[in-house]
Amino acid sequence: MKKRLKIDINGLVQGVGFRPFIYNIAVKNRLNGYVLNNTAGVEIDIEGEEKDIDYFLKSIENECPPLAVITDVKAAEKSLNLFKEFRIEKSVAAASRKTLTSPDVSICNDCLRELFDPDDRRYKYPFITCTNCGPRLTIISDIPYDRINTTMSAFQMCSECKAEYENPVDRRFHAQTNACFKCGPLVYLADSTGNIIENKKAIEKAVELLKKGKIIAVKGLGGFHMLCDAQNDKTVLRLRKRKLREEKPFAILADNPKLVSEFAFVSEEEEKLLLSHQRPIVLLRKKNKNKLSKFVAPKNNYFGVLLPYTPLHYLIMRNNFDVLVDTSGNLSDEPIAIDNNEAVKRLSGVADYFLLHNRDIFVRADDSVYMVFDKNPYPVRRARGYVPYPIHLNKNYQSVLACGGGLKSTFCLIKGENAFLSQHIGDLDNLQTFKFYQKSIDHLKKIIDVKPEIIAYDLHPDYLSTKYALEIKNIKKIAVQHHHAHIGSCMVENGVSEKVIGLAFDGTGYGTDGNIWGGEVLLADLIEFERLAYFDYIPMPSGEKAIKEPWRMGLSYLHKVFGDEVWKIDIDFIKNIDKNISKLLIRMINEGLNSPLTSSLGRFFDGVSAIIGVRNTANYEGQAAVELENIIDENKEYNTYLYKIKNENKRYIIMHDEIIKGIVEDLMNNVGKGIISYKFHKTIVKIFSEVCEKIRNERNINVAALSGGCFQNLFLLKNLKNILTEKGFRVLHHTKVPTNDGGISLGQAAVAASTYFLLKKKVSKENVL
Repeated sequence: MKKRLKIDINGLVQGVGFRPFIYNIAVKNRLNGYVLNNTAGVEIDIEGEEKDIDYFLKSIENECPPLAVITDVKAAEKSLNLFKEFRIEKSVAAASRKTLTSPDVSICNDCLRELFDPDDRRYKYPFITCTNCGPRLTIISDIPYDRINTTMSAFQMCSECKAEYENPVDRRFHAQTNACFKCGPLVYLADSTGNIIENKKAIEKAVELLKKGKIIAVKGLGGFHMLCDAQNDKTVLRLRKRKLREEKPFAILADNPKLVSEFAFVSEEEEKLLLSHQRPIVLLRKKNKNKLSKFVAPKNNYFGVLLPYTPLHYLIMRNNFDVLVDTSGNLSDEPIAIDNNEAVKRLSGVADYFLLHNRDIFVRADDSVYMVFDKNPYPVRRARGYVPYPIHLNKNYQSVLACGGGLKSTFCLIKGENAFLSQHIGDLDNLQTFKFYQKSIDHLKKIIDVKPEIIAYDLHPDYLSTKYALEIKNIKKIAVQHHHAHIGSCMVENGVSEKVIGLAFDGTGYGTDGNIWGGEVLLADLIEFERLAYFDYIPMPSGEKAIKEPWRMGLSYLHKVFGDEVWKIDIDFIKNIDKNISKLLIRMINEGLNSPLTSSLGRFFDGVSAIIGVRNTANYEGQAAVELENIIDENKEYNTYLYKIKNENKRYIIMHDEIIKGIVEDLMNNVGKGIISYKFHKTIVKIFSEVCEKIRNERNINVAALSGGCFQNLFLLKNLKNILTEKGFRVLHHTKVPTNDGGISLGQAAVAASTYFLLKKKVSKENVL
């Protein structure tokens, strides 16, 4: 018996070979009709024998292309139309835009094999792709995902590429990025002023220059990257000087996992992440003896490693280099360059040469950065390869724009049951970064077709993201406290909405009392929170300058505990600091001048790092805390420090005094820095496990959510999770979005949407009454 079905499929079904897949299984099952892309997803009209249609539907369910993700299928029976064949039709507009845009995908194994096959017509073609791989988000200007809506529209396919594009059994059937040497993008090499010096052998010449110790800016998928020899001390130091990046670790590009294992430890899970089609930078523990320059990642226990993810990467690396430094094409704090002219203008003082190409980048996207924790991916920076794939929510929400914070900024858009977290934007204090932020908001709103009804923003009045939100007229605005947003993001990605004990640990977050929070225990859900525990307030002499100069925090902690006796403490920290500046700082503290109060755990890490002689000044964010973690001596168990928790007005105030006294005593007794770091970290773990137990006994809450930048410290995360789990808590942490400020926009969006839903429900109930 013949039957006709009209099928609408939503999800990640464009740019992943879905229409060719549908065509082939339709033809295989002797079905007629059509398939097309529209702005809602994929539309299928199918006609044939009922049993053949059943096989067709089972094939969609069980044999989907590897990159496709189906989120919704609607099928309706229609009267027969007597189609004579099955076709792929031209894309059309739909009533709404529901389709998901694919992230960029690393080169597939088939294309990689062809890339190095001398008999293949795309042998060594640096832009080889098919339906299963290549650029997506970074070249898309609009949807549906058709060539005309990408930066590939500038390249008209030659007859051979066109034949592949139109051949249903070809891997490049309807591959929008299909191209070759005859008709597609090409690379060329330019000097530091932008003058072209090589066309045909641009890659070979670039390899030759890299071997001579030169620095080359390479145009990649989502922006420019700086490459240089990772084993050449002089070259790496020259790159640091030119890029104004004194000590922050550089990422490393390695040809394959076997080579990576020569300089870093690689677990099974880490190798799987390295080889995933997202190809993030993965943070791997260093091997003590390795051949890389000591200036690649100084005073750090980890290398940030990625494998090639574009044909161009492979052509540079294969049979030429084991490893190269691969760092972002920008000066410190600026967004990465994406345009050829812009790159030459901004980076001519850094790069000796430029390896350019003529395919435009429409959307800027940094490399993603991940760690592995508990055998699962743990995001540090979410961008290329992951964005704009959404976080699925457990209910349908009003549309929201959440504007994020000020550091490691992202934004988030909610549409229906999906939350779309943006790529990493960066620190918004830079004007170019702020413009990138605004442009990215406009672009993501366009491609997911959402007009926000609510805007969520941080309480901090000086964040540019907050000012941006407040300047938008005629829209409901909801302010969300920074640490509430941290816990909210952790709850949302774990599918939890009931109240949790939220541990929000970071460096800076504007509190409801106007002070700087960051060592917080909150009783929270997605609507409200109650502050139940925090570190006692400590002054930050000179405000933000104390973040860049952790010794100021060290002095503040010592002065709080020892008062005027601080100068009598017989430790190197006191002996070596500038006495005149220090006395001025103490005067500022005493008089409350430019010394904001903070409860931040991040600042406590900074202060301890300085006091024990690890790091007095920071050249990048979090450096003092990172190096304090790196020196932990785990050779055996050591006792924790004494501590005191005060109960004031049903809030637990965690005092620093006994901990600081214990650290000073250890220093005076010549206890090693590694042991002091271990004892300090273990003390923090013990304190907060005790606080969680107290709150559980009082409030009958057994779920703990861990979020905030301090949980990039894997020693802290691992030990706190373990002890809470042993005590019977269900422990939530991040696996989908960063635990640092890169994830708070998701929490802002969820809290604002939940709050608005409750307000509407309350108003509706009052109207009924």
